[in-house]
Amino acid sequence: MKTRSMLLLMGVVVLAVGCATPPQSYVGLDKSAINGKSGRVGIAMTPLRKPDTRFPGADCLLCIATASVLNSSLTSHTQKLPPEGLPELKDTLAELIRKNGGEAVVIAEELKVDALPDFGSSGPNIARKDFSGLKQKYAIDKILVLDVPLLGMYRQFSAYIPTSDPRAEFEINGYLVNLSNNTYEWYQTFSEAKGATGNWDEPPNFPGLTNAYFQVLETGKDRLVGTFK
Repeated sequence: MKTRSMLLLMGVVVLAVGCATPPQSYVGLDKSAINGKSGRVGIAMTPLRKPDTRFPGADCLLCIATASVLNSSLTSHTQKLPPEGLPELKDTLAELIRKNGGEAVVIAEELKVDALPDFGSSGPNIARKDFSGLKQKYAIDKILVLDVPLLGMYRQFSAYIPTSDPRAEFEINGYLVNLSNNTYEWYQTFSEAKGATGNWDEPPNFPGLTNAYFQVLETGKDRLVGTFK
């Protein structure tokens, strides 16, 4: 009976892993995809999360509680940091597209990708969500989406024991979807992380980590914008 239960559990795990959606791989940007002959490009951003802390490796409830208490001052400070130029990225990219002869439309409202319906088919570089409804809504032919999954500070833990100093982090995904076939014509992730120079543990303002935060933001934004120059 015990062996049978174990086999059943293993089958459930295998099924769950098999059903997991693989991450989208890198798709390089061909500048011809955003020139004047390729149609109107809408530029949108998903809801921008506030900067926060995270503690990978603190996996149990007690571990999470311990990590949170140990870093409460850092969390309070991080949550007050500004997104420093992230909302303006849409206008920056629109200007670059226009400078290269393309036609860009800045979409003011947040794009809630998770609320879009699933696309009916799958395959290489086909978006999982169906963006086609945006074509008529915004009178565009393609949608350029900016998404920020990580912003703030992180610190590695092993259970409830810290194993590293905190580091500032910033990650932004950029992708371009052709609304006629729901395929990615560009998909790229820009990730940056940096620790404080010198002592990091200087509450309440944490100047070393704060400088690192603004540096990773600037570097990540520059890398993304440079793709369109």
